[in-house]
Amino acid sequence: MPKTPNLDAQVDGPQYLGPATFQKVRMLSEPQELDESRPDVAIVGAPWDDGTTYRPGARFGPRAVRVANYQPPSWHLDLEVAPFDVLQVIDYGDAVCYPGLTDQAHEAIRTRVAEVASRKIVPIVIGGDHSITYPSATAVADARGRGKVGLVHFDAHADTGKSTWGNLASHATPMRRLIESGAIPGRNFVQIGLRGYWPERETFEWMRAQGMRWHLMGELLDRGVETVIAQAIQEALDGPEFIYLSVDIDVLDPGFAPGTGTPEPGGMQPADLLRAVRNIGLKTKLVAMDVVEVSPPYDHAEITSQNANRCMLEAISALAVKKSRGGTL
Repeated sequence: MPKTPNLDAQVDGPQYLGPATFQKVRMLSEPQELDESRPDVAIVGAPWDDGTTYRPGARFGPRAVRVANYQPPSWHLDLEVAPFDVLQVIDYGDAVCYPGLTDQAHEAIRTRVAEVASRKIVPIVIGGDHSITYPSATAVADARGRGKVGLVHFDAHADTGKSTWGNLASHATPMRRLIESGAIPGRNFVQIGLRGYWPERETFEWMRAQGMRWHLMGELLDRGVETVIAQAIQEALDGPEFIYLSVDIDVLDPGFAPGTGTPEPGGMQPADLLRAVRNIGLKTKLVAMDVVEVSPPYDHAEITSQNANRCMLEAISALAVKKSRGGTL
């Protein structure tokens, strides 16, 4: 009988064929495998959306974003690098998040990310709602040193609410929790793309008191994206050494990201966001990233999932450029 194609043939075949890991990279599941393999980057899923306040479904985001690509990323045309030839990227599976168990789910995310970050491997986390940034960034700050990590946050919303109807761990509160806990210094917390009608004045007064910096969507339009990003990098690194990058996909205009829980009209274009992510990866010591709030049930033609997938690829490609030039991650 003829031999059936093996796993190598599946991996080398079309993107829809073979294992459903991010870009069909190798799957690892245990910490000792990280020690043996020593990858540069590890993809981690955080399938949690019980913190949403509007449309749910982001628990399905990690699976959708992983496979939302139909062109093998063999060569980055702008950066002239083959990212997956330069970097060893693995998929570290998902944190175990059972519905309704907020504390346990957040601890599972923190532990999973910590297993990666404590080994100086760059975690790229796929949400899930934005509440996952609280445990994820906490793990990275603990691994790299509290006070040494600044956070650049793309979002339509500040997510600095005191609580949501009494819920301290919703997707509207993680940035306040990170600052209150001391994981990320308030003065090195920089937000980009805010717009709309929330939060209220009192929350912005609290943000100002913490020394937070933010750049509204109107500023991006008036001053230009590259100018604002350059300033945001300086603000986030005013003291810290490292950057944690958090991308809420609703920073994009809903026309480019319909599959999200709290769409806000008037947002960024994908080309600008992707270039901004790339520049942050090139110009800073990017040690972690998350992409959150992709809700596949509301996503038409995988538009949102593909934009999220490309954000991750831009960061990976930027890291590959730095390594190819003899730098360290």
